[in-house]
Amino acid sequence: METPDYDDPEVDREWCLAARSEVVEYLAGTGVQHGPVGDWPAWHVAPILSIWAVESVKQPGAVGWWVIYGDIPTDYIGSAGLHHPREVLRAIAWRWKEYVDAVRGGSPPDGFAIGDGSPELIDLLEGRAGLLVEMSSDDEVWAGL
Repeated sequence: METPDYDDPEVDREWCLAARSEVVEYLAGTGVQHGPVGDWPAWHVAPILSIWAVESVKQPGAVGWWVIYGDIPTDYIGSAGLHHPREVLRAIAWRWKEYVDAVRGGSPPDGFAIGDGSPELIDLLEGRAGLLVEMSSDDEVWAGL
């Protein structure tokens, strides 16, 4: 099977449309009150990572949530103080790092879980969090945005 060429705008567009559907489905399962998911990611590198703005219910027209999706665990975070995808990436990465440290320390945080908490998932999360920190710190990744 041929590997898709994500540099092809049509392949990129198809990935983004499929990613948006996954984000909508993910949010439906969280129970979070939210408005519409943006039609296009706020930032993405298909098929690795995308960041989606989600409209606030309390303040229509404003971002209320951010969702991260791709070859990583899908997660969401409130928009308070997060105005740029780079800030979102950094905030989620640090939250994952804190979660990993808490789980490994024997005291997972109350009311917050990612997946099943298996050792394999914790290892994956730690690696992905490190990657997200690196990406959020790399000025070249954010040039032009």
